[in-house]
Amino acid sequence: MGNVINLKVNGLNYSVDVELGETLLDVLREKLDITSPKRGCEMGECGACTVIMNDLAVNSCLVLAIEANNAEIYTVESLKKNGKLHPLQKSFVDNGAIQCGFCTPGMLMSAKALIDRNPDPTEDDIKEAIAGNICRCTGYKPIVEAIKKAVSTMKKEGS
Repeated sequence: MGNVINLKVNGLNYSVDVELGETLLDVLREKLDITSPKRGCEMGECGACTVIMNDLAVNSCLVLAIEANNAEIYTVESLKKNGKLHPLQKSFVDNGAIQCGFCTPGMLMSAKALIDRNPDPTEDDIKEAIAGNICRCTGYKPIVEAIKKAVSTMKKEGS
């Protein structure tokens, strides 16, 4: 028998039985069937499992599930509203910032956490925010450009 934790994930409340060594990534993927956080290095180096927890981008592979008790968590599934892509998602598509897609959910969540705390980030701010996310396909330039363009779009739309 494990421990019951309470989580609010993408606006929905969950009570989940967890073992002491289980990670937040394990809970999201295996118990809640939320598969956008990817299982990559499992050492906090690649950023593929990045989610927003209590307003901060975190590597869910490094957060013990028990530490996430009563946390508010957002994954990439939270971005799309009423069938409409979030400006970050749309900009990633429009600007070629997605190739294989493995890093994309983590990149999006790192960018979203940045924009939530700093709605007018500089290019250096963007580079710093995604520094913990590894992409082997794009060379990062399209990702940085997509985030910059999304910020611009969000300013124009007032979102």
